[in-house]
Amino acid sequence: MIRLLDLKKSYGRVKALDGLTLEVGRGELFAFLGPNGAGKTTTIRILNGLSRLVAGQAWVGGLDLQKEPLAVKRLCGLVAQHVNLDGELSVQENLDVHGRLYGLDRRARRERALECLEYVELADRADSLARTLSGGLKRRLMIARALTHGPKLLFLDEPTAGLDPAIRRRIWSLIKKVNQDGTTIFLTTHYIEEAEFLAERVAFVNQGRLVRVGAPRDMMDELGQWAVDRHGEEATVFFSEREAAAAEVRSLEGGAAVRRVNLEDAFLASTGRRVKP
Repeated sequence: MIRLLDLKKSYGRVKALDGLTLEVGRGELFAFLGPNGAGKTTTIRILNGLSRLVAGQAWVGGLDLQKEPLAVKRLCGLVAQHVNLDGELSVQENLDVHGRLYGLDRRARRERALECLEYVELADRADSLARTLSGGLKRRLMIARALTHGPKLLFLDEPTAGLDPAIRRRIWSLIKKVNQDGTTIFLTTHYIEEAEFLAERVAFVNQGRLVRVGAPRDMMDELGQWAVDRHGEEATVFFSEREAAAAEVRSLEGGAAVRRVNLEDAFLASTGRRVKP
């Protein structure tokens, strides 16, 4: 669904993308992970036509982004990092405006709005002003809006930022549902457990360069099953067996904690940096 070849983008002397090459398959739920400034949002902006492709090549759904930008836009839906709803319009009117921008006729807009609101469980709030919704409901409305024109590819840029854990889990369920219904999803997030739970594959990106791509479980298994964090130190030691990890803790004078290996361990081992900003 996505093929990127040697993408480069700079803002002054800062290299946002430095030769990024990447492929995402059709129907995949793909996570794009990295610290702030790694190039995640820049990549999404380029693929959605919000930022100009300076160097390199990009294809979406088999279409050349530079030659057929409007056709690419029709294939894509975008849920931005920051809430960008029109607060003075109703929930349904926000979807209606989106449908107009994508050329849907009046009947199609009405039908798709109702379908999408039911899909995200907001049909009962169709006439409410968008500004009256809670943070979690606004995120669900943004997903519904992005789905109004029937995109084949959905970009989610930090879709659960600022939400409490319970609401975040509800959004995760919705994202899974969208993907299972056939939509390819390209996800960026700073919540490492979000990518670990949702994604079939993840890409680690750092300073505009691709560091590694793979299945989360495979990346974690390479390190081991158990991690020992030494108190007062950033160094982590990994073990295949819990008994070996427990023995390591007993041998340490300064104290330590045993936990399961997670995806952030794999990211840190690959890049030397943490995913969180």
